[in-house]
This record gives sequence, C-alpha cells and structure tokens, in this order.
Amino acid sequence: MKFYRLYTGDDGQSHFEPLDTSDASKLFNTVHSVKGLLFRKEFAPHILNWHRAPRRRWVITLSGTVDIGIGDGTTMTFGPGDLFLAEDVTGQGHTATPHNWVRAYVHIE
Repeated sequence: MKFYRLYTGDDGQSHFEPLDTSDASKLFNTVHSVKGLLFRKEFAPHILNWHRAPRRRWVITLSGTVDIGIGDGTTMTFGPGDLFLAEDVTGQGHTATPHNWVRAYVHIE
C-alpha cells in the first residue's frame, strides 16, 4: 500500500511525502472527522493538465491506476488500495493520468 501526502512546498511546487504506516502512527486506529465522501469513476479531462487539489482530501484508489505528476518531473503511480492526502491547494499543482481509475475522495475540510 502506498500512503503519501501531496503538498505544496515553499517553492510553490507539489511534493510527495511518505506517511507513517508504523504501529506508532497516529493516522491508524483513530477516528477522523470528515465532511464528505465522493465516489468517482468517469474521466475528467481537466486533470491531465496542471491543477491543484480543490480542498484537503484523501484520494483512495479503488480500481485501475492513476499516474500523478509533480513539477520536478517525478511521477508516482497509485493502484488499488493506495491513497494519498491531497493538500496541494496552492501553487502549480499536479497532473493526473488515469487508467480506468475508480476512486473515493474523502473531504476533510
């Protein structure tokens, strides 16, 4: 399972940060407040271009894959069971290339 944070750095670029999956992680075995849940499977052409996360949210891949690209040229592929916390609500943002991607967005703010 990939477990990452996608955030905007001081340089205005999006970056990946691995999140703690150890037994000591505060992300596990804790109830988290959420504002909404959205399941999405259709293709959204605007995500191929640079865009920012519209709000802080968890993005959970249910099936298919998505390639997330960031400004330094890094691309990371997320598949079923992988998730990332999208927090790059400012700056250049990221690109997303979906491949039969079915996902859940869990809005946290």
